[in-house]
Amino acid sequence: MNKFEQALGRYLRPNLANFLATDIYGITADDYSRGRGNVETVRLMIAAGIKVIQYRDNDKSARQMYEECLAIRELTRSNGVTFIVNDHVDLAVAVEADGVHIGQDDLPPEKARQLAGDEMIIGLSTHSPSQAQAAMGLADVIDYIGVGPIFATNTKKDVCEPVGLEYLDYVVKNISLPFVAIGGIKEHNIGLVRAGGAGIISLVTEIVGAPDISAKVAAIRTALAGCA
Repeated sequence: MNKFEQALGRYLRPNLANFLATDIYGITADDYSRGRGNVETVRLMIAAGIKVIQYRDNDKSARQMYEECLAIRELTRSNGVTFIVNDHVDLAVAVEADGVHIGQDDLPPEKARQLAGDEMIIGLSTHSPSQAQAAMGLADVIDYIGVGPIFATNTKKDVCEPVGLEYLDYVVKNISLPFVAIGGIKEHNIGLVRAGGAGIISLVTEIVGAPDISAKVAAIRTALAGCA
């Protein structure tokens, strides 16, 4: 039994099975989306077959984020796509998202769980073995961890230094929580990440910044298939 099957036996959150069965974890990045905006970008990602999408945008007002998330919630729900909100537990609750992803400097996971309730998926970013081990102690609170940034990335303004494939290897060998590999991952290097043991992989600007999102996602999946 692998860690994903173990998670399914341990948790009963709605949409967790769909979440764990995916390959690409999409994330919005308005500044890199060629002027298409978050809602249109999500529409294109869904059309390309992406089944998990996180809304990330801290540059807009709370009202603007709420309105965008309402539109994205409608799109994701009608297409059977898991919808995660980054950082903002209140926003995730307000739009009835499937989950929320928090960082090391956000609300403590226990408090996020209190606010989010028992059914919402919660993810936690980790950047080191010590943080991954701490996350293991929260296995009854969180559902998955983010592992990265694997490679250098400028997508987030407060991003830490890349942790490399070494940290990915540590997580694969020592951590039983499901995880998403993230950070600087592109079509040309995704094979290294898959070969390193990552099942769910997040690409941000590589997807949202592509002239043709469907073609880019198809190319990424071809690259992943070559690692099988």
